[in-house]
Amino acid sequence: LDVDLHGPSIPRMIGLPGQKCFGMENQIMPLSISENLKVMSIAFLIPDDTQAVIWRGPMKYAVIQQLLADTEWGELDYLVIDAPPGTGDEPLSVAQLVGSGAGAVVVTTPQKVAIEDVRRCITFCQQLHLSVWGIIENMAWLACPHCQETIRLFGETSGGSQLAKETGLDLLGSLPIDPQIADGADAGLAIADCPVSAPVHQAMEQI
Repeated sequence: LDVDLHGPSIPRMIGLPGQKCFGMENQIMPLSISENLKVMSIAFLIPDDTQAVIWRGPMKYAVIQQLLADTEWGELDYLVIDAPPGTGDEPLSVAQLVGSGAGAVVVTTPQKVAIEDVRRCITFCQQLHLSVWGIIENMAWLACPHCQETIRLFGETSGGSQLAKETGLDLLGSLPIDPQIADGADAGLAIADCPVSAPVHQAMEQI
């Protein structure tokens, strides 16, 4: 479930840009990617992909509540909700609506500016009694294409590791920068279907 109402990017990343879903008997039918994956996004419901969504908090809450309650998911093993960064209306609505048993995985990049924002997100989850299952550090390092030396573009220290130690949370993994990930997202390909580097696959397996 993609609850980024202002910039829904999941349809592009899964290869369904411009696709629309339909409803029946007050139920919204999600789009099936495979036998094991169904997806819902506000992008599937607005008529024009260039249309700006200009909604205030109560409207956002109502829409997210409808996406959660009225989507005909069928039997699920997991419901993964992708929320925009920060502690705004979308993650707040999700945290209030999902109920007990849910948890959050927070994603950061290594630099201090990002770490400070993610630290607030962790506090946000704790105040709302939403379990934090761990931290993922994205864009942690880059392997030089010529010598394979590790280059840390955002500083020599791992902000994700520091944040994990500070908060007592698990660092689930650190993902390196790989241009193939961006190319794959633009093409609607999962990482498993992209010719990404071995360190990316190893990091994903660890996570």
